[in-house]
Amino acid sequence: MGYIEELRALIGHRPVILVGALAIIKNEKNEVLLQKCRQPKGCWGLPGGLMELGESAEETARREVWEETGLTIGSCRLLDVLSGPDTYVKVPNGDEFYAVTIVYETNEFSGEIRANPEESLDVRFFPINELPEQMIQSHCCVIEKHIKPSPPL
Repeated sequence: MGYIEELRALIGHRPVILVGALAIIKNEKNEVLLQKCRQPKGCWGLPGGLMELGESAEETARREVWEETGLTIGSCRLLDVLSGPDTYVKVPNGDEFYAVTIVYETNEFSGEIRANPEESLDVRFFPINELPEQMIQSHCCVIEKHIKPSPPL
């Protein structure tokens, strides 16, 4: 049983604050890496997830990227911290939380891209002005805020 499951066993569905990290990974073509998530089913999003006990935010981003995509990221830059009432989530099982999400950016990565079947249906790079329609809304907002699409030719 993980940290969140242990916490939920004690407090039930009450709202909590959960800290996580996302990574914007760009390749040499300035395309952004997205994963097609199992949850929410079929939505595309940035690699990332929740912090484990004893982890730094950057360690969380690195671990989640590796688990979800098979890539190891090099140096990364702190880009944003998202928090507040707009980050409230109530999941289908009734659990409630406010997310504090730390966003990192990098173009340094190594390894071979692979989707972890436990978490992802697909992983690939997308041109910034050709992102999939079915995206996690908060991830879409992060991308729109921090990556400017190229003007059409």
